[in-house]
Amino acid sequence: MNKYYKQKTLAQNVALSGIGVHSGKKTNITIKPARENHGIKFRRIDLPGTQDIQALFKLVVDTSLATVLGTNGAIVSTIEHLMASFVGLGIDNALVEVDDYEMPIMDGSARDFTRALTAAGTIKQDAPKHFIIVKKPILVQDQDKSVMVLPEPCFKITCSIDFSHPLIGKQEITYDRAKNNFEQEVSQARTFGFIQDHELLKKFNLGKGASLDNAIVIDKDRILNEGGLRYPDEFVRHKLLDSLGDFSLLGMPIQGHIITNKSGHTLNHLFIKNFLEKKDSWETGPARME
Repeated sequence: MNKYYKQKTLAQNVALSGIGVHSGKKTNITIKPARENHGIKFRRIDLPGTQDIQALFKLVVDTSLATVLGTNGAIVSTIEHLMASFVGLGIDNALVEVDDYEMPIMDGSARDFTRALTAAGTIKQDAPKHFIIVKKPILVQDQDKSVMVLPEPCFKITCSIDFSHPLIGKQEITYDRAKNNFEQEVSQARTFGFIQDHELLKKFNLGKGASLDNAIVIDKDRILNEGGLRYPDEFVRHKLLDSLGDFSLLGMPIQGHIITNKSGHTLNHLFIKNFLEKKDSWETGPARME
């Protein structure tokens, strides 16, 4: 007899601290278990009385430097790495309490979030997990950038990038939830940037917390980080990590194959907007375990 996939939450609280990459401020977070059908919500405990912020596309207020959610005057920024960890570990329900507006950047990847959530363990809940099941292809393009989704019986995501820098160039990777290990193959890929961009951010009073401890920094012909890269294709793996976090804001896992080419937060969110408008191209419902 076929059974449906069940929702999952944490078995116990998780506490983490770190600095915000743009604010430079220390932020403390506590991730707590949540009831069935709660979804992922953020609570600004430094702003008592404000409404919890649901991790949903309709609450995205900015994508210029990171994904920012907001409602009724409260925002929470740079959520994509933690959201990717929830996706990678199949966690549906959690409450994230945070004492400032920006999530800690940790080491620039989702490694610390993923390890802490894995150590806490998860609990299967009684309610079935609902999926967005893709029925027809959807494509969004912006010049040479694109995001597409195709029908597929499971979840896959393929990301490709193309930078003129000699240390990056063209890279592509496919992550299949049924086959790949998120913690080992995706979660540890760090954000990256060019030294001249970092200097520009500083001029605009941004990137206050950015350092070689939480980003891969690239100069003209070398990587400035001691120890170099964690993977030969760490750059595209990080783009995949970011994409997992962005697409999680649909509110349900996708049953389909997402393919991104040279995309970023802004185009990913434009795609979600178009995706949600094309209601004849997808349906929602529980999925049976094979």
